[in-house]
Amino acid sequence: MDPKGPRYLVTPWLASPHIQTAFMNFFGRPPVFSYRRQIFRTSDGGTLALDWLLSSDVSGVAVYVENVIPKHDATPIVVVIPGLTSDSESAYLKHLAYNTAKRGRNVVVCNHRGLGGVSITSDCFYNAAWTEDIRVIVKHLHCEYPDAPLFIVGTSIGANVVVKYLGEEGEDIAIAGAVVICSPWDLLIGSRYIGRKFIQKFYDRALAVGLQGYAQLHEPRYSRLANWEGILKARSIRDFDNHATRIVGKYETVDTYYRHSSSTPYVVNVAVPLLCISALDDPVCTTEAIPWDECRVNRNIVLATPQHGGHLAFFEGITASSLWWVRAVNEYFDVLHMSPYMHKQKKIPAHVPTLESLIDQGPFVSLAVDGMVAAASNEPSKAEVDEDFTNLDKQTIDMSEQDEQEKDYVSKDVPSVSQIPEQVSNTSADTLRNATSLIKRRLDQLSRHSRKSMWLLTYVAIATSWPLVGSALFFFFKRKIKKSPLSILQKR
Repeated sequence: MDPKGPRYLVTPWLASPHIQTAFMNFFGRPPVFSYRRQIFRTSDGGTLALDWLLSSDVSGVAVYVENVIPKHDATPIVVVIPGLTSDSESAYLKHLAYNTAKRGRNVVVCNHRGLGGVSITSDCFYNAAWTEDIRVIVKHLHCEYPDAPLFIVGTSIGANVVVKYLGEEGEDIAIAGAVVICSPWDLLIGSRYIGRKFIQKFYDRALAVGLQGYAQLHEPRYSRLANWEGILKARSIRDFDNHATRIVGKYETVDTYYRHSSSTPYVVNVAVPLLCISALDDPVCTTEAIPWDECRVNRNIVLATPQHGGHLAFFEGITASSLWWVRAVNEYFDVLHMSPYMHKQKKIPAHVPTLESLIDQGPFVSLAVDGMVAAASNEPSKAEVDEDFTNLDKQTIDMSEQDEQEKDYVSKDVPSVSQIPEQVSNTSADTLRNATSLIKRRLDQLSRHSRKSMWLLTYVAIATSWPLVGSALFFFFKRKIKKSPLSILQKR
């Protein structure tokens, strides 16, 4: 543990969050060193610049042959995700990379698409919701160096992307531990906050200028895919997102993009040890967006909220030569690496149901003869279909025979008057028997199709005819009661 202790004591002459934030951007005093660049191609044709700083580059001791990390090297690797329009040359990232490598870890800064001096080579741009690049890089590193623990650090908008990525992956992730610094958490709240007061509008305008500069670097694609005139006229982050990010990302509205990008809904699903650091006086990311309750209930998360620090600054010491959050990150990884709490990837097999769900096949419930309740299928079984076709054939034959008999009956001579009453009586009886037989066959067929449907039909018949039957009974008995001797005596 550092002798300075874990508490953050702000540099006295940088107590103002605005001065701290401005000092970081203009006078960051970054250490001097050079990265080793690796170009990574994505499946969609995109290009990412991975800037490496090995522990041997800082210590000066040659550890690897030709500075190539062996496949089974166990040195921890820290993946760094920059903030909005930041790249590996940003002052705060150079502080982080240098001090982390000095602690004996290898660092790789994953520059966003189109940053770090690399051109956009596909129609896919990075945004606050885009986690696919992190996912691909982490899988690549874990495949290349399976014995090396992987840690990840996200800053500002990169912190939001990291939390979202951790929540999306859950247990099935190769990350051993993570830290996020000054995350905006909820972009919709942050968008309203940064345009609320004059000083916040100043930051909003400054960040919008940075986004316009990024767009101008890739004007051919932005002019083709987005509203280029709107980009040039943008006065805020929201304006830029409306004319560029929303359109390129295929979101209906800016608020839809902000809601979809916010990491707060994913906090509860984070299964990796995660340290979150947010200054209460951050002039860019408001404390209103911090998911206090979600972080509290997740046992994997530690939320640290110092009173001072500004946005990505946290200068400490009289000379403001170091950043407190950089020291906190490395101390956290030191302790985590030596503890049993490092996350280990748990492969979650795809869910393959062993039994076909009958509930999804039909909305009805049928009661079997033995009392078992099961979902009734909308599709009849093969035996039922065969039985229905057999019955239908038999019924057709019966109806044909009946028609022939009726034709023979009609073709006979008209009987005499004396024979009419007997024949009429016999014909009525035959007609009644035929009608009864036909109805019985229909009922038998219906019963065979669904034995319990009769109960349902009976219930429906009683429920629908009861008001009519009840009314008839009421009038019938009312007239009987009126004619009763007791009713006549009461009237007298």
